[in-house]
Amino acid sequence: MTSHPLLQTLIPLVSDLSRELPERERYRRLLEALRGLLPCDATALLRLDGDQLVPMAVDGLSQDTLGRRFKVAEHPRLQALMEHRGVTRFAADCGLPDPYDGLVEGHQDHLEVHDCMGCPIYLDDRPWGVLTLDAMDPSRFDGQDLEVLDGFASLAAATVKAVDRMDSLTRRAQDEQQLAEVYRQAAGQARPQELIGQSAAHKALVEEIKLVGGSELTVLISGETGVGKELVAQSIHGGSLRSRHPLISLNCAALPDTLVESELFGHVRGAFSGAVNDRKGKFELADEGTLFLDEVGELPLAIQAKLLRVLQSGQLQRVGSDREHRVNVRVIAATNRDLAEEVRAGRFRADLYHRLSVYPLRVPPLRERGRDVLLLTGFFLEENRPRLGLRSLRLSQDAQAALLGYDWPGNVRELEHLIGRAALKALAACPERPRILTLTAQDLALPGNQPMTPCSPLDAPVATVVGDLRDAVDQYQRQLIMASLERQQDNWAASARELGLDRANLLRLAKRLGIK
Repeated sequence: MTSHPLLQTLIPLVSDLSRELPERERYRRLLEALRGLLPCDATALLRLDGDQLVPMAVDGLSQDTLGRRFKVAEHPRLQALMEHRGVTRFAADCGLPDPYDGLVEGHQDHLEVHDCMGCPIYLDDRPWGVLTLDAMDPSRFDGQDLEVLDGFASLAAATVKAVDRMDSLTRRAQDEQQLAEVYRQAAGQARPQELIGQSAAHKALVEEIKLVGGSELTVLISGETGVGKELVAQSIHGGSLRSRHPLISLNCAALPDTLVESELFGHVRGAFSGAVNDRKGKFELADEGTLFLDEVGELPLAIQAKLLRVLQSGQLQRVGSDREHRVNVRVIAATNRDLAEEVRAGRFRADLYHRLSVYPLRVPPLRERGRDVLLLTGFFLEENRPRLGLRSLRLSQDAQAALLGYDWPGNVRELEHLIGRAALKALAACPERPRILTLTAQDLALPGNQPMTPCSPLDAPVATVVGDLRDAVDQYQRQLIMASLERQQDNWAASARELGLDRANLLRLAKRLGIK
């Protein structure tokens, strides 16, 4: 005796509610079950975060969708779903623009005529997000499907609630973080920009930020240019009890030596030519809060000594004054230099280095974050889309391969500028303004990069590889694995079979290469 298909779908999900599963896997199973229950071309689960919807999981949509942030006011279909408590089905020829236009895998055409429905997800009678389904067949869904989705939404809400409860059990310093959020809201401060990524390297960084955020330790953030050190500093400050007070930033490399002392400690009227009024420095402005010293390795030695004194005693003197000012400031510093080497070379004080590096925190470069580049690209694509007046801004397959195969010496900042520049140039090259703009590898014009194409190891050109052999082998393996994952739609088991590896061995290799 066979069970009903609905029960076959729902029983495993109900069983999952009592299991410890990663958030991403739990949501993936949810959408996989939904797509099995209501066959369609794409499903998505999005969480409401302020005035925007953040994709938590997608099935049938391009991977960069996970990095996009959909402002509700800019997407009338999503707005309609949020405003109606039940299931909403849009007419096949509905004129409202679809947020996934051009993002459905295997369908590069416009979503002019298609079937689309969705519903909001509520937790404890509060809106949490939305569940969406899209089918290219304009008559795919019917009245019975709407009832099924309405019932499924309750299970989706239970799944979301299970994730929230699991998180609450493992969240470090929960009371402090909740209190910090209350202070943040009371102060009316905007949340810091979001750290986007799913790679192992990114997750490790986020865990370290959570760990050190609730402490009062001085943090030294190191990393290459463009990796987002200031964003990391904002996240540390945002997770601390000081978040109700300001985060003051100073780029130590952007000021001439003669002005650095005044910027840090302030000055009194007449202290030097041009000092017409008393002026507070960054330390006083950051009192009770956090001071972020970017490119701290650029500070002159004379200023380093004065900075050390403030860090040790909490007292400072404005330039031209004998009066002491006491401050209570947490310092977060950042550098793209090797400060230990700078100490050995005599260009940085050893005592200041040890004072700043109480908690050293390294931000991984983009090339070590594997497929995070696609999520970040999705974020920047969605940022540029409304600015350019487009319904959809997307990537071609060869553009995705080119992004994954590039080394990114300028890291996230280079990626951000590249996407904005490529989108603008591609739009300018169109004889008529398109509704959907697709960026190709040619539009990206990455220097020295050849887009990857599916090939066997025997077909790969090895004679042109130069440099360190181990690095070359790692790069070659990384490209092969990422290309296989792209073809297999992130199915690790299928990629392992294609590459002739055991799945566990592939996962270990991918972790070493920074892919997973």
